[in-house]
Amino acid sequence: MGQPSVPPPLTPPAPPQMGGGASGGCQVRCAGCRMILTVGAGLTEFVCPTCQLPQMLPPELVSRTHLPPVPAHGIDPTKIQLPCAHCKAILNVPHGLSRFACPQCGIDLAVDVSKLKQFFPPRLPPEEVNEVAIEVEREEDEGGMVGETFTDYRPPKLSIGPPHPDHVVETSSLSAVQPPEPTYDLKIKDDLEISKALSCLQIETLVYACQRHLHHLQSGARAGFFIGDGAGVGKGRTIAGLIWENWHHERRKALWISVGSDLKFDARRDLDDAGATCVEVHALNKLPYSKLDSKSVGVREGVVFLTYSSLIASSEKGRSRLQQLAQWCGLGYDGLVIFDECHKAKNLVPEAGGQPTRTGEAVLELQARLPEARVVYCSATGASEPRNLGYMIRLGLWGAGTCFPNFRDFLGALDKGGVGALELVAMDMKARGMYVCRTLSYKGVEFEIVEAPLEGHMTEMYKRAAEFWAELRVELLSASAFLTDEKPNSSQVWRVYWASHQRFFRHMCMAAKVPAAVRLSKQALMENKCVVIGLQSTGEARTEEAVTKYGLELDDFISGPRELLLKFVEENYPLPEKPESLPGEESVKELQRKRHSATPGVSLKGRVRKVAKWRPASDGESDEDFEPDSEHESTESDDEFQICEICNTEEERKKLLQCSYCAQLVHPSCLVPPMIEVVSEEWSCDLCKERTDEYLQARHAYVAELLKRYEAAVERKSKILEIIRALDLPNNPLDDIIDQEWTASAASDDILLADHTCNLQLGGPDKVAEMTGRRGMLVRASTGKGVTYQTRNTKDVTMEMVNMNEKQLFMDGKKFVAIISEAGSAGVSLQADRRAVNQRRRVHLTLELPWSADRAIQQFGRTHRSNQASAPEYRILFTNLGGERRFASIVAKRLETLGALTQGDRRAGPSLSAYNYDSAYGKRALTVMYRGIMEQDSLPVVPPGCSSEKPETIQEFIMKAKAALVSVGIVRDTVLGNGKDSGKLSGRIVDSDMHDVGRFLNRLLGLPPDIQNRLFELFVGILDLLVQNARTEGHFDSGIVDMKANVIELQGTPKTVHVDQMSGASTVMFTFTLDRGITWESATTLLDEKQKDGVGSATDGFYESKREWLGRRHFLLAFEGSSSGMFKIIRPAVGEAVREMTLAELKSKYRRVSSLEKARSGWENEYEVSSKQCMHGPNCKLGNFCTVGRRLQEVNVLGGLILPIWGTIEKALSKQARQSHKRLRVVRMETTTDNQRIVGLLVANAAVESVLQDLAWVQDLDP
Repeated sequence: MGQPSVPPPLTPPAPPQMGGGASGGCQVRCAGCRMILTVGAGLTEFVCPTCQLPQMLPPELVSRTHLPPVPAHGIDPTKIQLPCAHCKAILNVPHGLSRFACPQCGIDLAVDVSKLKQFFPPRLPPEEVNEVAIEVEREEDEGGMVGETFTDYRPPKLSIGPPHPDHVVETSSLSAVQPPEPTYDLKIKDDLEISKALSCLQIETLVYACQRHLHHLQSGARAGFFIGDGAGVGKGRTIAGLIWENWHHERRKALWISVGSDLKFDARRDLDDAGATCVEVHALNKLPYSKLDSKSVGVREGVVFLTYSSLIASSEKGRSRLQQLAQWCGLGYDGLVIFDECHKAKNLVPEAGGQPTRTGEAVLELQARLPEARVVYCSATGASEPRNLGYMIRLGLWGAGTCFPNFRDFLGALDKGGVGALELVAMDMKARGMYVCRTLSYKGVEFEIVEAPLEGHMTEMYKRAAEFWAELRVELLSASAFLTDEKPNSSQVWRVYWASHQRFFRHMCMAAKVPAAVRLSKQALMENKCVVIGLQSTGEARTEEAVTKYGLELDDFISGPRELLLKFVEENYPLPEKPESLPGEESVKELQRKRHSATPGVSLKGRVRKVAKWRPASDGESDEDFEPDSEHESTESDDEFQICEICNTEEERKKLLQCSYCAQLVHPSCLVPPMIEVVSEEWSCDLCKERTDEYLQARHAYVAELLKRYEAAVERKSKILEIIRALDLPNNPLDDIIDQEWTASAASDDILLADHTCNLQLGGPDKVAEMTGRRGMLVRASTGKGVTYQTRNTKDVTMEMVNMNEKQLFMDGKKFVAIISEAGSAGVSLQADRRAVNQRRRVHLTLELPWSADRAIQQFGRTHRSNQASAPEYRILFTNLGGERRFASIVAKRLETLGALTQGDRRAGPSLSAYNYDSAYGKRALTVMYRGIMEQDSLPVVPPGCSSEKPETIQEFIMKAKAALVSVGIVRDTVLGNGKDSGKLSGRIVDSDMHDVGRFLNRLLGLPPDIQNRLFELFVGILDLLVQNARTEGHFDSGIVDMKANVIELQGTPKTVHVDQMSGASTVMFTFTLDRGITWESATTLLDEKQKDGVGSATDGFYESKREWLGRRHFLLAFEGSSSGMFKIIRPAVGEAVREMTLAELKSKYRRVSSLEKARSGWENEYEVSSKQCMHGPNCKLGNFCTVGRRLQEVNVLGGLILPIWGTIEKALSKQARQSHKRLRVVRMETTTDNQRIVGLLVANAAVESVLQDLAWVQDLDP
């Protein structure tokens, strides 16, 4: 078989000539090396002997080579053909017929089953299914063990400056990526070495940022830099160093945009620390909207400090701050633009149906107006999810010169690639020198999830509140039925209802945790620590409304839930329109008299006049509708001219008749029949005569009914308000805490309360330092009776400086209680600073988790910062209410992707992933649960509190669950069944709700605790089952996984397949050799150690499979694992398994080997065989490419830059036959000889050639 003399045609090969050769095969072109191969008859799958690429015949050849044979004449292919033992005739015998008579000779025949098989055409033996091989394959597809999260960080390529004052770490994923070579020479390097103002980490950031700013993107704009260091590392001082370096290059202007005007003082401090004392800082909010460099303003150089709110502000004359800044910078501006805390610019690309935020658009526009500006993005939480990267256009991740034409394509690729794709973005940015991300070590920091179960009184209060909201919903539905179609705001009422419903129960959850918070606070105080309590909702709006309504002095603190309910009902209860006043007992003649006094429109002779058209009264109009406008009333004499309503001509008033009821004027002669006689004063037209008495009586009854309905609705609304005022509801949670904590602090010592979005009514302002955005607070009277509203600031301190003053009092140890809100605490340092007087250890209680991971990270960063005497203790409080997990779910989802993007590892943030229910699996679980409850399908798990042996308990639960979902508006269009379905509810759940986990968890809060928890447990049970199934089937996306082996060695020289022109960073193909096996000696040593330590169980030991495959059994070592009944599995070929096995599964598939000699022989045999072949045996379809259960294997990893060649890799992998080979999987490898760490995309052996061919760079770059 040689190479053809002429290039073969590109069209599919002609059908094989059957009979042209002995084999009757066909010729095809290899998909890999393009050689012409001859494929034997009957083969559909084969491996090329030249390039070893497994492939299969095209469909058109398969169909032709596998034509069914034409049966001989008289043969029935649906029956068995057997010869008669007497006359030898071939008979068509039906399947299953054992005795019959030959139709030819009549002899009785019997079928001998034992000899039957010789009359069948020879068939290939069915492929043996190796269950152990399937199990091992699934584990290999899922990935390896989760390794360490963080590694110590030191600048890998710079040694300038002193070490950082605190222990700094980097995720192990990012640490596997090397930044480019530093080439920039700092002008302030000598000054920094003398002053030691910046650490080596901060100087490294200066070098790479300045180096990056020397380049331009292909779009023409200057490249930007992203500082993603964690809270407390010292980003402020790093920014100050950048400003000082640019100052030395005569770039004397800089824009510093941050989240709060108070941070201007921190900016001034950081510049002074960096040695830039001569650089002025100008607060933009103190400056007019005129030109900044004008004589009157005089800002010609320095730092203009502004907030994101200022960036979107404009004056009354329409001049915007953005225009003002662009004018001050001027054309060709190449100075710094620093977006500090840049997560504020997120949501530039919102979810479907949303609108971009003005802040995001303003950040984008400023960058567009200043294309030469040196942009720095700076935030510990810059990208909590991929779409929030949309404003970072200067990173060059999409657009001209990339494989993503626009941000939408970039976002789509990341979403499609899953978590692994997200994790590559951070590593890619670091490799290209545009990103740094270090964080303070969490060593010494304690995280704990504290469950605060509802106490008895609170449980009853919550249950009654849930019942009331359900009753209120029914009441609103009933009241809405009486409204006319003129009320189009029904949907708005329900939007407000569900928003209020959610806020109400969130307040209730917070209030339920107050006793636990107080208990933990007292415990911390006794240990001489400070207590930090983080909140988001404070109830300031409710407090201000109550103060406006009731006055400055109140009997007690405000109940936020009650005020919220009152406000909702007062403003949104649907009342019918109040009817106009009735004529009362007035007679018809009196009404006619009133009508007679009305004067129609006047027209003076010779002028053009508007004619007042008569119209009949409608049911919805009042009597006053017929009153003419005053401007048309006549002021002329009786000789004035009026218009006849019939002929529309003018006539003297005295010659016209006027209807005493409708007031129209007509000629007597125009009437039909004409009126000749003189009429009395009380004349009425024919139409009004018919309507007068009968119409007024009917209208009187109708309006009376409307008034009755209106008064009944008002009375019903008043009763509902009375019920709300009588409900037993908690005070604002913070009021309770402050009041109780103040008592505790007065009795023992001082406490610290820190909150993250709080408007609190404090019991002890002399003991508490408050840093919030509110103007006033409620304070308990000195007598202990009643509370008073007072402003926060004093005569000596302005409102603008009150937060800074409070912070200083706290840090100086004059106050040991601090309450902070997001508005007042962004960037604020409240750690146990070594320079501060107050160095007590902070105990940070998160009473209410923030809505987003951004805020959670910022909140945690207030008490965990550089130069601290002790690390904080974090206590995250949750109630035992299932619905409250909604808030944890949102944050957990953001933390998961936040860690993936900004730190290269989803495990980098605090461990809240157990609460991430709003995922793809969560949506599927919800759909399964809803279908089960609506009896469209069976539930895959037994509901809590039910038994599979008692179906009636499951049916009872389904009825209760359905009623609960009806009460919170998830099940709609409900109908109560009758007849055989009597008592059964039927309804529907709209498609959009079927997978809306957020809505489910929100509405769940409004159910009584018992059914709420049962529904939530059912949901979590189904979710766990789906995740477990996904793991078993190898479909679970676990992000970065560690590939573990006893020996990992780099094989040969890595191949460079791509080079980035701007940074010089490259994409490299690494090939590793792995030995995953466990020798018999190592296995016995492991078992002996377990038995010596006394932690082993009676079931520990060696096992063999009950079944044989390929003539041999599989062996394993099992010993009890992390929990009782679960066993760690160690196999001779692949080492320790990822998944632990239950005792029941172990005993069903394996049996204990009592003879050590037998175990040894089997173990060593499997260890040896697995070095040469996979578990499928020598006839495996994938041949040498199969790695399932192979002890010695070759692994290919594509490391370095991935994003620039993303599309090429994705296309190459999509060609693979096995589903697991198509997946983009990010793995981490560490060689056992020199501990070299590589992170990159795992490329299956079968896909390597395809990937390299599609890249097409390897031949040019690899020497």
